[in-house]
Amino acid sequence: MNIIQAVILAIIEGLTEFLPVSSTGHMILASWAMGISQSPVTKLFEVAIQFGAILAVVVLYFKHFFKSFDFYIKLLIAFIPAAIFGKLLGDYIDKWLENPIGVACALILGGIILLFVDKYFIANEKKDTSVEKDVSYLKAFLIGLCQVVALFPGVSRSAATIIGGLSQKLNRKTAAEFSFFLAVPTMFAATMYKMFKFHQEYGLMSSDYSLLIIGNIVAFVVALIAIKSFISVLQRYGFMIFGIYRIALGIIILILFAFDKFGTAIY
Repeated sequence: MNIIQAVILAIIEGLTEFLPVSSTGHMILASWAMGISQSPVTKLFEVAIQFGAILAVVVLYFKHFFKSFDFYIKLLIAFIPAAIFGKLLGDYIDKWLENPIGVACALILGGIILLFVDKYFIANEKKDTSVEKDVSYLKAFLIGLCQVVALFPGVSRSAATIIGGLSQKLNRKTAAEFSFFLAVPTMFAATMYKMFKFHQEYGLMSSDYSLLIIGNIVAFVVALIAIKSFISVLQRYGFMIFGIYRIALGIIILILFAFDKFGTAIY
């Protein structure tokens, strides 16, 4: 992977991490399209640059992280299910990271669900909800269970947790914000674990550090813009446009795969 490829992947991460379209799926597909093999370094990069994206959440929602200790308890409760299942299913998940058909099918199925989310939860938009008042410990745990589904590449952590929030009677804005907040411990833990495991097995070279630093900076800047834009788009247009996008992308991937357009880079 060269610097240009690293920057492209970081832009994709920043743009898609907090959208309900699966950032991991997009980066995997972009890697295949650019001929980047799914080597241990590539897999580490795709996870580690999430750190830059979560910093954008901390910067934009800085005050929320200092309101109360209760806020952190909710995040911890919501984080635990993914932490447990992520550890148990780690090797299985890594295998699916190399399966473009699996990613495409997850994109399509998730897209179909998003087509109907707005109508199903339309009553939620009449409520004025907030993370502090309307997210209980039980609701936080249930949203965390939804995040477990997103361990499968292509599902989208953002989509799973936002829909989980909507199922707990939150409006779209509050559900999206809690999804942002939950990303901080989830992605921080995933990044640290992946880097620790990689360092034990392979060790990082200076060139690897350079790519990771550049990638995190780019992902941070792009995510700042994407988060603000997403809330506005979500409140104005809802989830249908994201559902249509996911379905179209998934179909294109299946067509390209059927005609072997990804070539040997897939493997």
